[in-house]
Amino acid sequence: MSRVVIDINKAEVRNPQWRMAAPVSFQLLEGEQLAIVGDNGAGKSMLVDIITGAHPILDSGDGSYIRYDFAPRQSAMVSDNIRYITFQDAYGPAEGYYYYQLRYNQGELADHQDLFKLSSGELRRYQLRRALEGNPRVLILDNPFIGLDVDARRMLDDTLSQLTAESDLQVVTVLSKVDDMPRCVTHVVEVCDRRVGEKLERKVWERQNAMSMRLADVPDTDVISKMLGDEQQATTDAGNPRPVLQFNNVSIAYGGRTVLRPVSWTVMEGEHWALTGRNGSGKSTLLSLVCADNPQAYANDITLFGRRRGSGESIWDIKRNIGYVSPELHRAFLRNYPAIDVVASGLYDAVGLYRRPRQEDIKPCLRWMRVFGVERYADTSFLKLSSGEQRLVLLARAFVKQPPLLILDEPLHGLDMRNRLYVKRVIDAYCRHGDRTLVMVTHYADEFPQCIDHKLDLDNPNKADNKTKG
Repeated sequence: MSRVVIDINKAEVRNPQWRMAAPVSFQLLEGEQLAIVGDNGAGKSMLVDIITGAHPILDSGDGSYIRYDFAPRQSAMVSDNIRYITFQDAYGPAEGYYYYQLRYNQGELADHQDLFKLSSGELRRYQLRRALEGNPRVLILDNPFIGLDVDARRMLDDTLSQLTAESDLQVVTVLSKVDDMPRCVTHVVEVCDRRVGEKLERKVWERQNAMSMRLADVPDTDVISKMLGDEQQATTDAGNPRPVLQFNNVSIAYGGRTVLRPVSWTVMEGEHWALTGRNGSGKSTLLSLVCADNPQAYANDITLFGRRRGSGESIWDIKRNIGYVSPELHRAFLRNYPAIDVVASGLYDAVGLYRRPRQEDIKPCLRWMRVFGVERYADTSFLKLSSGEQRLVLLARAFVKQPPLLILDEPLHGLDMRNRLYVKRVIDAYCRHGDRTLVMVTHYADEFPQCIDHKLDLDNPNKADNKTKG
């Protein structure tokens, strides 16, 4: 019989705020590569906290315990043998890569130049190498493929397969998007309603879940039509659309480093664009120009909402027309604010500044939180929500002022299957009303909503105005 590496029996954490709905029993046997799966808010991260000993458990007197056997490692300490990495975005917030990447791009940082020239996939492998220093016994990866393009995901999957095949390292992946399950995974544990399910062999779990997700399980979006019912639905022959944004041979470089190759691009009112490209192609940089967050906009020929940048407009004149969500924005709100305050900040275009919503703002905030299924968390600290629930709150923030232009950069990050399908429907329903314009980024083709009718691929920016539908 295989040796038990991690053995948890009837464990309950002392703090009720982080307690599962039932005592946790769990085993990781030698040689197993595990995936922990479940819906947003199901309790996946709580289970990981118990596995890593992040929260002390109650001594209930009924045989509850947590035991580890990290042989052949000499150290018995959990901190020496379990590494836990959470990937919030392409650079990983815990290590501060994004902050230093920006400083390097702007010529403020000369050290570690080789690190900042890495692609996102290569940087993910660098983070893995850092985590493997000290030869841990167990590596826990939370959504490891988040923010990576197809080639980078394949490279990371190959790396995990090689690591587990050539060493005694055991990998535990925590997944919201189960179709991203690494090839090396041998067993699956599903967490539902803060209860830990039975550990199953991967093939058994796949057979049981092959038909478990149906479109009928996804809520309808009639509430959006009711909210926006006073507006005309967009039609193909409606009026004369105006340009929302115009880029004329726009490029960005810091020193000798090109971040965005020259691109000319016009987005008309009511168009719905897919913005694609490999990691490092300049998608986030381009969006920072649209959202008035990049000072190099003034050195380029850019017109937004009919105003040439640098002609006297303020950034607030631009931002009031834009609803925005991105991995970078998500990181900026990792603070102890009530969720409704985070949503309300979208009305004021404030990021990271604490401001209580006015009384008249509460109703629209709750309305959009209801749309995204997070109204019950209005008074809950943003930090106490799961990463998927946090993303739904930030989506409510993007929609709360019903902007004419939506900029959605990887909006489905961290969402389970049901919520991904539902949010796509919300985007479609919203864009059907009025002359609303959409620019959306994702590395997964199946995550684009049906309303997409144009595409700009930054790997081939000269084909900027190709219609994707008739």
